[in-house]
Parts: sequence; C-alpha cells; structure tokens
Amino acid sequence: MLTLTGTPGPCVGNIAPITRLNFSGLCLQDGPLGIRQAIYASVFPAGLSAAASWDRALVRQRGLFIGAEFKGKGAHIALGPVVGPLGRSPFGGRNWEGFSPDSYLTGVMVEETVIGMQSAGVQACTKHYIMNEQETQRNPSAVNGTTVEAISSNSYGCQNSKTLNGLLKDELGFQGYVMSDWGATHSGVPAIEAGLDMNMPGGIGFTSAAPSFFGGNITTAANNGSLSATRLNDMILRIMTPYYLLNQDAGYPGVDASAVPLGFFPGENYVHQFPLSPLVDVRGGHASLIRQLGAAGTVLLKNTNSALPLKQPKNIAVFGNGAADVTRGQYTLKLSSDLEPGNYDIGTLAVGGGSGTGRFTYVVSPLEAIKARGQSYGALVQYMTDNKAISNAGVSNIQPSPPDVCMVFLKSWASEGEDRPTLIAEWNSNTVIEKVTAICPNTIVVLHGASPNVLPWKDNANVTAILAAHMPGQETGNSIVDVLWGDVNPSGKLPYTIALTEVDYEKNLVNGTELLESTDPDAWQADFSEGQLIDYKEFDAENKSVAYEFGFGLSYTTFTLSSLGTNIAVASASRLPSPSAKIVPGGNAELWETLVTVSATVKNTGNVSGAAVPQLYLSIPASEAGGGTPVRVLRGFHKVALGPGASATVEFPLMRRDVSFWDVSAQSWRLPSSAIGVHVGFSSRDLNLSAEITV
Repeated sequence: MLTLTGTPGPCVGNIAPITRLNFSGLCLQDGPLGIRQAIYASVFPAGLSAAASWDRALVRQRGLFIGAEFKGKGAHIALGPVVGPLGRSPFGGRNWEGFSPDSYLTGVMVEETVIGMQSAGVQACTKHYIMNEQETQRNPSAVNGTTVEAISSNSYGCQNSKTLNGLLKDELGFQGYVMSDWGATHSGVPAIEAGLDMNMPGGIGFTSAAPSFFGGNITTAANNGSLSATRLNDMILRIMTPYYLLNQDAGYPGVDASAVPLGFFPGENYVHQFPLSPLVDVRGGHASLIRQLGAAGTVLLKNTNSALPLKQPKNIAVFGNGAADVTRGQYTLKLSSDLEPGNYDIGTLAVGGGSGTGRFTYVVSPLEAIKARGQSYGALVQYMTDNKAISNAGVSNIQPSPPDVCMVFLKSWASEGEDRPTLIAEWNSNTVIEKVTAICPNTIVVLHGASPNVLPWKDNANVTAILAAHMPGQETGNSIVDVLWGDVNPSGKLPYTIALTEVDYEKNLVNGTELLESTDPDAWQADFSEGQLIDYKEFDAENKSVAYEFGFGLSYTTFTLSSLGTNIAVASASRLPSPSAKIVPGGNAELWETLVTVSATVKNTGNVSGAAVPQLYLSIPASEAGGGTPVRVLRGFHKVALGPGASATVEFPLMRRDVSFWDVSAQSWRLPSSAIGVHVGFSSRDLNLSAEITV
C-alpha cells in the first residue's frame, strides 16, 4: 500500500520506493511557477502573468520548460498548474497562482501548461479541484477549545463522492488519480470510497511522520474486507499509469540534493530512501522565455498622447518600493501575516508568497534594468524607493525638476494563508502617486503583484500611462524595460475586470468578527449563490460601469476587425448528446465535436508591428438556459502577430459544449433551440462584430 500514502523523504511529498518491484518512488514538489525549493532553478512568470498574455504558444513553452526543470531536479510530479481558486472573489489571496476568473481562459491556459509539462516527462497535478476559493478559515481552527470546521465543511473535498466519483471520474471521464492537499485528509476508507486515491503528505495533518489515515489502515481494511480489492487495484492503477506512460521508470534523475535542506517540514527526521544527486543547474536557456512572457503578460491600460514607448528621455526619475532589488532575501515563502512594517517593504515583487512561490537564483529589478537602459545612451537616472520617505517628505530632492519622465512602481502583496485586505496597491501608494504627480507632468505607473487593483488616480492628468505588469518572475525588470522603450509592443489583455472602486465587486468572501469568535463547528458556510456571475459576468449582469473591462489592453499600434462569418458544420444537431456515446477524458465524446466555425479578419492599421487578440463571446438565450445565465461568455480567442498594414483571418471552432447550457432536469448539456448571439471584438465590451446562429 506504499504507493497510496506519503512518507518522510527529501521532497514536499514522497511515495516510497519499492526495491523488489524496481519502483524508484515518486518525488512531488511545489509549485505552479517553478520548482519552489531548489537552487539554480528558474522562477517563471506566475499563472496570472501567463493568462494576461493570452498566448497559447508561450504558455505551452512555459509548461515545457517548467517540466524540464522539475525532471532535472528529480521531481516526478509538479504540483501545478492551478485552477482553484478560479477567482470567485478578487480578494482571494491565491488568485495569482491560477490564471483567470473566466473558466474558458483558465481552461485553455491549463491545457497548454499540462501538455507542456507532460511533454517534458513530468506529471502535472492540476490543483485545487473544486470550490477552493478563499484562504480565510481554509483549515479547521480552535475557538475556546472547540474545533471549528473549515469553510463549507458539510463534506470535506477529499471525501465528497459526488464531486470526485460522480462528476470527475464518471461524468468527466477522469483517468488519473486524486491526491489530497496537505493535511486535507480526514478519514481512511470513507475518503477512499468517495474517490480519494493518494494521501499527502501521508500522516494526519501536515506531517508525513505521524500516523496516517491511509498506510497500515488500508492494509487492515483490505484484509478484513472493508476495502474491496477492486477499489484498491483501481487506486494503484491510476497512480502507476502516468509513471509508466511518461517513461519515469527509465533512468529518471535522482532527487537534487538542494531540495533536502529546503524541505517543507525541515524538522522531520527524513528517511533518505531516494537516490540523491549532486546540485545541478537546470535553468538552461529559459531566461529568454521568462523575459518574453513577462513582457507579453504586461497590459497597457492608459497611454495619453503616446507617452509610451519612451523616446530616449535624458532625465529619468524612478519612484516606489516596487522598483528596487529584493532586500529580505530571495525566497518569499512568508505569509501575509508576516508583513510587519518593513518586512517586504522595499523590493520588487515578481511573485507572491506561500507554496506557489519560487526561490530566486537571481532577479533583475526594474530599477537595475532602467539604469542599464538609461545609461546606455547617457541618461540621468535618479530614484527614491522608500515609500514612507516619499509620503512624508515628497520628492523635491530630484533635480533638475521636473524630469522628462517619472516612473512609479507600486506593488500588491498576496500569499497563501490569507486573503487580500484591500485592492488598492499597498505601502501608501495613493500618497506616493500624489507626491510624484505634483512635480511631474509625465508620470508612468507600473503595478506589480496581485491583481485586480482599483486605481483611484487613473484619471489624474499627470498620469500619462498605466501598466499592469502582474508577476513576471525573475526577469521582471528586463520585461518591463522591453515594453517601456518599445522593444516589445504590449499585447497583454486583462484576464479579469478592473472596477471603479473596491465596493463595486461582490466580495464573495465569508468572513466577519462574529464568525471568527463563533464556537459553532459549522459556522463557516459558503453557498456560492452567485452561480456563474463572477468578474465580467457579474458586471454585465448588473450593467455596471468599470474602469477597464475583461480582455482590455492597449497597443502601440491599432487594429480593426471585419468580415464576420459563420459556418454551421452540423445541421439540425440533436438537442442532447447521445447518452450512449463514449465517455472520454472531458466527458461525453459528442460534446467535443465542432458544430460551428466563426471567422473574422483582423488588420493592423498602424505603422508598428504588433499582436492583436480577437475574442469571441457567445450569448446563450436566458429564456432557455434560465436565470443567472451570463449576458456573454468567452468562447474563443487567437493571438495573431501582424506587421503594419497586414491582415489575417482568424477562425473560432465551436464545439457542442461551447454552445450548450446545462439542463438541470435532463442532467445533460442541451443545445438551445433559439438563436445564440455571436460577438467578436477586442474585449468583453468592445465587440463591434455581431451575428446570430441557430444550431
């Protein structure tokens, strides 16, 4: 039963070797943007930045390179990519680890990442499966000696047969194995029968050395008949299949020794049953992809009077605590609760904290990159990176004044363990903007870190450009300089909505003083009553104004769309997929048949090469789909690079699943009988091509 439960070892999670079967064991390592614990490994852009690129090819290449580094360090399983949290609340502390609150965009990004990782011979672990949408009360707590269960603890996710067996393994045809999160297993046989296949880290709670709900209990259950041999064999088959499918049994690298002293539980008495390898450098030429994707995931929100790209300004002033090099070490594992004054104050924020972070072998700060670029043509580069000093004393010591351009680097911290208390960039950001714009009529603001942020200063006339640069990884400074000086024409698009104010969002977090003090074991309940209406779907449903809509992003050139076409591939399709059709990974095979193809022509009408992202949205008739149906849903996008004056035709194949709604009565996906609205444009609210289709 050793393949089913974790054991002490050199990795974050370990499945013990079985020598007599020539099985070398499994090493599981964090995380979604690179192998978290290792030295001489890359820190890639976070999922948030990858999603903002809307670039399938770059995201697949990111997955390939991440997988190659995991394999080089001896890790069989990469604990990523992230689908949960999806982003039900913009205040979610771990949203940045995933991609987007839009399920279609997230689905594409996850698909490309998994394909990339697996093509490198590494198992991807898509996490967290369902309804893992807030950090507050994520785990049980004790109040006055009473155990208060984790949020929505009517039934633990690792012991919910409907979601694991009914939805995942039966309806969706999932052929892999279900692994618990660390400390998330709360029973043995009941969890197994509900669909859980692997217990991590093995013991009860967060330690692999403690007694386990699995382990010897499985042996006992199998011997006394309370666990069937059929289910036991199913667990083992699911766990071992990817090991052989990806040829991990054939000369796999040993676990890199650098992972051991950086263990997730360094106090444990590790049992080194794994072959350890000397320290290896697995970075290869990956820095160029990191730099490229960091720039591609940067979204230009405002650009008054073509303030950008810069035209070799001679007097440059850089402000803000997000510009400088890191000052508290190169590993941001600490949680939000550790952010005492000064802790992560000064220093660039290229990734967030917690298990989704990475250890930087190096990081190129924005200030470092700006100084190098400015000095290359003799510019004066001045800087103040202490937000407290800027807020208290202003920026009068920058001389001569005003500079040709001022750049303000703001940041928003986020981490596993806590949800975000605010959507305004931290460390006195509003005051910093006020002080800088008072002396600088050409102020460019760059935001790094968690998103979305609300931007109360966005209409300040002296703020001439705004860039949402997200979490670009180790090449953060080079990536932003490439965009600022125009080496890269920005093509990133928002994978979320930026509201006018914080209160415009439905917060969708369960919290409050009464709950925090309650001794009711079941006090923390999240009902998900919003249904599909999160992010842009929420704002569209309520017809609310926004600052910048989902899918928005400016360029240094201009594009147009024309010639919308629709082609019905299957006439008079059945309203429901055949219940006798084969179940494939993803569900009923007929759901993945193309029924319609939509096409449009995109043209670069400017004088600069750039990349456009035409987006397709569908309006499923609410008269059939029922209340809570979104006004529009994303169902296709293409990123296409075009030179000045060039044009291209883009096609959006629509599968049965894309044009269906869930029929609660039939418990199946149903095609509507009335017309479906088709909209193509450059954002969720810039849709200048429209038509209707009836399938």
